[in-house]
Amino acid sequence: MTGSRLSPDERRAETARRGRLVAIVIAVTGLLWIGANALGVSLGWSHSTMAFFDLAALAGFLWAMIVTYQIWRKSRQ
Repeated sequence: MTGSRLSPDERRAETARRGRLVAIVIAVTGLLWIGANALGVSLGWSHSTMAFFDLAALAGFLWAMIVTYQIWRKSRQ
């Protein structure tokens, strides 16, 4: 094995690992976002504080979309 050349089994394992990571990021981001919104409403956080958590969740979901697209592109090669 030289450089970035991976065997088909190694490529599948790497794809599966990245897929699991994306799934975990999506789940944790969603749960934290829901929790932050519930906590913010109950504690009366300002709109700017709530917007920060919305943007953080958006960043997590955007990262997951980008990595999912990369996984899809690699599987098409």
